[in-house]
Amino acid sequence: MPVNIALVGCGSWGKNLARNLYDIGVLTTVCDADPKILDWAKKTYNVKITTSFADIISDVKIKGVVIATPTHTHYALARLALLAGKNVYVEKPLARGYLQAQELNHMAGVKGLVLMVGHLLVYHPAVNCLRELIFKGELGEIRFLNSDRRNFNQQARRDNNVIWDLAPHDISMMSYILGLEPSGVVNACGWSTNSDGVIDVAHLDLSFPGDIPAHIHNSWIDPQKQVLLTVNGSKKTAVLNDSRTKNKLELYSVETDGSVKVESGSYSEDEPLKLECEHFVHCIETNEAPRSDGTSGYQVVKILEEAEQKMHVESKALLARFI
Repeated sequence: MPVNIALVGCGSWGKNLARNLYDIGVLTTVCDADPKILDWAKKTYNVKITTSFADIISDVKIKGVVIATPTHTHYALARLALLAGKNVYVEKPLARGYLQAQELNHMAGVKGLVLMVGHLLVYHPAVNCLRELIFKGELGEIRFLNSDRRNFNQQARRDNNVIWDLAPHDISMMSYILGLEPSGVVNACGWSTNSDGVIDVAHLDLSFPGDIPAHIHNSWIDPQKQVLLTVNGSKKTAVLNDSRTKNKLELYSVETDGSVKVESGSYSEDEPLKLECEHFVHCIETNEAPRSDGTSGYQVVKILEEAEQKMHVESKALLARFI
């Protein structure tokens, strides 16, 4: 019998989740505040629709709830769903504070429920290929990581600043391919280029166990999209360019004659979001811990909150110089 899944929030990203959940045969209900979106969902997927979250958590047939609503609602909705005995998938970030994230993770553990966070890139075939190469020692000793994630996005600033929107991808991906959680934030700075005071350009410096440094650059003001991860090793350097349609992963090494050798990584062409949705259903069926579980969601939120605090300190220090 298929696992019945309800999708809460069917906006720009929720539509992608709806498509994949429907394709794997588990989408039964869509909840959204916008009647036009609900009308589209009903016509497209022939599912139940509702504007009431209470309808979702009171339906005993629904075993899993996928939450793709604005970030500030994640904690409250996920908490209510867990209290109602539902398995929960929450889009990143898990919450807007690490104490909230910690509470959700603890609650899921006590109730024996699946809590999964939408850290999409840990399901990306090319990212998994890179992780395997690192674990096999193909790159040698890891010396530095750099993630450059930039786009042009004016809508997201209504609910986030840029690090809460983009950096969860970078942090979760780096942690996953290394098999390590960050030791902490070494430095963080950000700028608001708009009059609303929302940070839309940011740089984060992280440290991983073993004194492995990592840098993250996030931006909402770049019209040319950039999604680039570079991992420098003592033997080879890996470059994962997710902006490409093919040959996303390449390995670079210097030959004895000084020439540069380029190799392509081998990975499947499966859509990462489909793999992620399938994983959520699998975890509900088997009660396995998700690859992107509540603990990893908590760790990412903790780093984000630490980075944001450092940004505020840096901004105050900079302001003090001119007063």
